[in-house]
Amino acid sequence: MNYQEALDYLEGLNVFGVRLGLSRIKRLLELLDLPQERYRTIHVTGTNGKGSVSAMLESIIRRSGLHVGLYTSPHLASYTERMQVNGQPISQQEFADCLSTIRAYVEQMMAEGEECPTQFEVLTALAFFYFAMKQVDYAVIEVGLGGLLDSTNVIVPEVSVITNVALEHADRCGGTLEGVAEHKAGIIKAGVPVVTAATGIPLEIIRQTAEEKNADIFVAGEDFKAVAVEADLERHTQGFSFTSALLGIAEEPFDVRLLGPHQVQNASLAVMTAELLHNVEPKVDIDAIREGLKLVSWGARFEQVNCEGREVIVDGAHNPAGIKALRESLDMYYPEKERVFLLGILHDKDIEHMLETLLRPNDTVVVTPPQSDRAEAAAELARQVSGRVSHVEAYEDNEEALARSLELAGDERLMVLCGSLYLVGSLRQSLLARKGRERGEAHG
Repeated sequence: MNYQEALDYLEGLNVFGVRLGLSRIKRLLELLDLPQERYRTIHVTGTNGKGSVSAMLESIIRRSGLHVGLYTSPHLASYTERMQVNGQPISQQEFADCLSTIRAYVEQMMAEGEECPTQFEVLTALAFFYFAMKQVDYAVIEVGLGGLLDSTNVIVPEVSVITNVALEHADRCGGTLEGVAEHKAGIIKAGVPVVTAATGIPLEIIRQTAEEKNADIFVAGEDFKAVAVEADLERHTQGFSFTSALLGIAEEPFDVRLLGPHQVQNASLAVMTAELLHNVEPKVDIDAIREGLKLVSWGARFEQVNCEGREVIVDGAHNPAGIKALRESLDMYYPEKERVFLLGILHDKDIEHMLETLLRPNDTVVVTPPQSDRAEAAAELARQVSGRVSHVEAYEDNEEALARSLELAGDERLMVLCGSLYLVGSLRQSLLARKGRERGEAHG
């Protein structure tokens, strides 16, 4: 199997859609000889920030001199981004080879009359198998959806992390905020410490679950806290101080290489988790934490891309909580600057709430549909935007929309590419390609 054949096979599995439950993944992993039990893990869930926290923890563990895997979803440009070892994505050939192995066991399951695993279950098995093959010491595993019935929830981690809980994917997680919280709390295991930034009713549910599982719980704002100090836009870093009376840490200074006030809280979760990890892994010390945060890299999270003389912010904010964090960051770092948004949203999101949070009356907006059958049509999104801003244009073609947005931004305005990752991922690649050509011409 080559990489294209692997992609074709995965696409064929899409017909099964999302089917929550652990029976299929457990059987598949049994056939693979339980690869997920051959290394230690950290499990990360939450409505927003789980990818950033996972990236921070991977960077910290790597700076500790340990071999570390990272499993995240969805990807921006390629499936190979989803599984990395020591910061390097799996190669296309390794991806295809691992999938060939897993496919044989999938076919065995079906021959035995069992259900076919879903695409995400196959990808999860592939990641676990690959990490075992690469003999990692640790793997940071990001939940795909919810937690309780997510296919990653077959591990017993060293620490469970629940970033926050908002009303997202409620249709698959009980229909209410309480239901979503119960699904997130579903990753808590007996005796395994929990780190969280959840508040309100979700925090109550997480506390109760932790108590039932005899798991120690560490809550942001109570057991530890972080205070932003200053940001450096040119270096794409911000400083913060971390305090935990519980750990005997008083205002320890750190820099994190991700911008936005929400990333200070995410970084505090990573620091607390790493401090707990230090109890079982002395190599994960304060120097590794400091270096890991300073060097972390995570695309499309308030990412600055200078292209063709224009300043562009790329952010995969695709739900109300993400949009709120984006707006707060824009107001903090670029309060006066006029903005041109390039925007695409999936129709099953709370579009009205997102637009209300994001837009100012003097903004300019270009809308274009993400590459998904769940995309909101450009004309319909433009109609919803039109009453809120001074100028809106709609383009069916994503590349045309990108070119027009850069043109509208010119030298004076800030361009912001945001919304669905099905749009942001592909257009981020286009921006980076334009930047690469620009650099090549400059050196030519």
